[in-house]
Amino acid sequence: MKVLFATTNPAKVKKYAEQLSKRNIQLVTIKDLGINIHIEENGKDAIENAYIKAKAYYDVAGITTIGMDNNLYIEGIPEDKQPGTHVRRVKGKEMTDDEMIEYYTNLVKSYGGKLNAKWVYGIVIYNGKETKKYCWSKENFYLVDIPCKKRNIGYPLDSISIMPEINKYFVELTQEDRNKDKRNYNEDDVIKFIADNV
Repeated sequence: MKVLFATTNPAKVKKYAEQLSKRNIQLVTIKDLGINIHIEENGKDAIENAYIKAKAYYDVAGITTIGMDNNLYIEGIPEDKQPGTHVRRVKGKEMTDDEMIEYYTNLVKSYGGKLNAKWVYGIVIYNGKETKKYCWSKENFYLVDIPCKKRNIGYPLDSISIMPEINKYFVELTQEDRNKDKRNYNEDDVIKFIADNV
């Protein structure tokens, strides 16, 4: 079965495509289908933005579509500087991976060099009739002002995010490290949600 993953982020596709293919679900991307539309992601949270993306791309492609969004919340900074639903956009400008690393490194530096943070994720599957929603979070990590030299294309903040239990950057985590990290969600649950609802 072919399902459209409404993202331009290659890291997101890579993260889920292999596991879903084992369940006979083939992810196709908006790039694969040659779709080039502008979507105003103006939802109040990750679920709303995921729905906006899923519906907009379904309306163009006509196949079951997965929309995903993630929001970032950082402790100890004022509301007007919270990334929230605009992790990649600052003052209306869409940032590249390198620009994100530079911006957030400077932000963290201006508040002491280390800040606790939380990701909230939302995923929506839309098939033209039904909408299925799933939300999860990744908490208890911190952002630092010295980036790792290693990069994870599509997930730039992995280069400034530290898992405190083992004091490693996210970008350096092995699969074994990730398997130990059961604090917030299990990636298998996300795969199961998708497989059960497409």
